[in-house]
Amino acid sequence: MISQFKCLRLDGLSAEEWLCPVAEEAPLSIFINGRHFATAMTSPQLRKEFVVGHLYSERIISRLEEIESIQIEGNSARAIVSHPMRAIVPRRPIVSGCGGIASFLDESRLPVISSELTIGGRQAKEAMEAISLSQTHISTGGVHSVGLFAEEGPLCIIEDIGRHNALDKSLGSLLLSGRDYDFSRIYAACTGRVSSDMALKCAVAGISIIVSRGATTSLAISIAERTGICIIGFVRGKRLSVYSHRERLKID
Repeated sequence: MISQFKCLRLDGLSAEEWLCPVAEEAPLSIFINGRHFATAMTSPQLRKEFVVGHLYSERIISRLEEIESIQIEGNSARAIVSHPMRAIVPRRPIVSGCGGIASFLDESRLPVISSELTIGGRQAKEAMEAISLSQTHISTGGVHSVGLFAEEGPLCIIEDIGRHNALDKSLGSLLLSGRDYDFSRIYAACTGRVSSDMALKCAVAGISIIVSRGATTSLAISIAERTGICIIGFVRGKRLSVYSHRERLKID
């Protein structure tokens, strides 16, 4: 996940050659039943988890059993699914900085989350602390972390150069685990901003709480209000901001 590259590092009046750790980025082209579906720029680890999570969060599948097979060779992933017609929509590349261009927002199809999950401010802060321990991020400054948490603690914490990719990998990891997780009892934490694509992916999965160290966007808040998601942003030190469905946050 980390490569070494030479660079010239300047510090005031001093300059030196430096061997700099850099986060890896690679393309992955996804084919569904022989038809090109998308090309994603991702960190090269956990590619199967990414494909499964991405097909799930993009509503190509609604459960793991709808994937009949997945083969990953080099920079290509080929999946056979039960309902390939769901994938016949115009697609553009999924770049590492913004995954929203991969999804389209059909407001008539927004799901409504049924969940009674609540968390406290302390849980939100502990989740942020847990996903902020990435050695890859400390070394490179070039990855995001996403964690999925249950009331008893973290279920998985995964890194990628794109926060939306990390979320897809996290979803795929739980789907492939063999355990029947209830996503309505799970909340997500991420190191990047909560944009519309992040809110929509969580809504599709049934995740009702998103915690972030960063900001959110107006469209993400609109999606959250309509689907039942509580967005908690700027979780830093003793501070946090709640943007939607405040009833899901218990004041400690």
